[in-house]
Amino acid sequence: MDEKRLHCPALLDRVMTPEQAALLVEDGMTVAVSGFTPSGCPKMVPLALAKQAKSGQRQLKLTLLSGASTGEELDTAWAEAGILARRMPYMTSKALRTVVNRGEVAYADIHLGQMAQNARSGQYGGIDVAIIEATAVHEDGSLVPTTALGCSQTYIDLADKVIVELNLAQPMELEGFHDIFDQGDPPERRPVPLTKVGQRIGRTTLRCPVEKVAAVVIGEAKEKPRALAPEDEVSRRIAHNIVRFLEGEREAGRLSADKAPLQSGVGSVANAVLMGLRDSGFTHLQFYSEVMQDGILDLMDAGKADFASATSLSLSEEGMQRLLSRLEDYRGKLLLRDSEISNSGEVIRRLGVIAMNTAVEADIYGNVNSSQMNGTTVYNGIGGSGDYARNSSISIFMTNSVAKNGAISSIVPMVTHVDHTEHDVDVLVTEQGFADLRGLSPKERAVKIIETCAHPDYRPQLRAYFEAACAACHDAQTPHLLDRCFSFHQRLRATGTMLEKENELC
Repeated sequence: MDEKRLHCPALLDRVMTPEQAALLVEDGMTVAVSGFTPSGCPKMVPLALAKQAKSGQRQLKLTLLSGASTGEELDTAWAEAGILARRMPYMTSKALRTVVNRGEVAYADIHLGQMAQNARSGQYGGIDVAIIEATAVHEDGSLVPTTALGCSQTYIDLADKVIVELNLAQPMELEGFHDIFDQGDPPERRPVPLTKVGQRIGRTTLRCPVEKVAAVVIGEAKEKPRALAPEDEVSRRIAHNIVRFLEGEREAGRLSADKAPLQSGVGSVANAVLMGLRDSGFTHLQFYSEVMQDGILDLMDAGKADFASATSLSLSEEGMQRLLSRLEDYRGKLLLRDSEISNSGEVIRRLGVIAMNTAVEADIYGNVNSSQMNGTTVYNGIGGSGDYARNSSISIFMTNSVAKNGAISSIVPMVTHVDHTEHDVDVLVTEQGFADLRGLSPKERAVKIIETCAHPDYRPQLRAYFEAACAACHDAQTPHLLDRCFSFHQRLRATGTMLEKENELC
């Protein structure tokens, strides 16, 4: 046992192995975990649970709540072990996605910024066990979080019992990088007193009553960060177009880098945007986001970024090693907050955040699908994009103009699933160009998106659709050819069976 990590004498007799602690989780329970992305998630107890179930030692069906996606020790291992009954609010695991789309796991796609309050209001029932990763436990039982916060404090508060994973692989020097704020709930919720990106408003540790702690598991469990896909020419061109738009805003006097914090989603395209900013003329950048990617460290090292606030360090393995080996260099430049603060609509709007998120597809009027394939198969989920899109000063969505090696256009007449309506999409960007949609009518948006964002191979088809829709619906604000869709649904209701192939959806 490392006495430098466990300072609470009352918990010494609750130290046990992952296998022993796993037995505290019983069939039918709701389990909530710390972390946001693989960062900060518990690893030892979840993996022990999966092994016990997979070996046939135990029969389990569990509901899992988290801050966002989790590591392979949770979503992947539990999906493969068949112990998940219900999951929310977000996922990135291929194994979990497979069983969700088969209907074997009930999945609810929740805005990440609303998850904690929803849980506190009782929407998901009670929480039986919270499993929380920490790097140290203080004398009063309070926990030093690791590389993410997510909904950790809410889950500790709501849980009947808490299992603490004391992860010796996480450095104690992480203490002080967190800012945990309790805002309460409606109708007595306090305003979030955050007026600057780098402002501290809360505690550095998680409050955890000693009597709630049922087990302390001590061990080393290194995080397995997701590798960033290498930048390609398409992602670099998307990044170039976003930087070009931002530079135009600055030249027009609408953008000052030190007054407009940036939010960037996760992935290779988002990281390419950060690289584009590094090579731009922007300086004194600030980030108010839900995740920090490698590119933010690069911007800080290049002297281009001053501060970053998020709820998770979603770094590659190389990025995580760089951070942990130079924690003191980044102290005072990075801050991790609860996800309902990092994704707070109140704060995002107050700070005037410029949001940059990815889309699966967008239609000619600016509606965005960011979670579904063909409108029926969930991919990852909406994540925190809605929190930012609805409340940001400028909402930017980016996507490749084509998918499946050019076989599918990502710009379509009508998206198959709507996550973000045209009201929440200000700028659409592909490798072809960008469409500034602010202040434009639907027909004006359609022309601009087709001509600047669609791939040249698909522009003739999109033009033809739009022209036919305008001709058929000459008095319409938003022209669409809905007659075949309407006919399809009418006849489907009448027959109750699938229609013949020639009855097409538009």
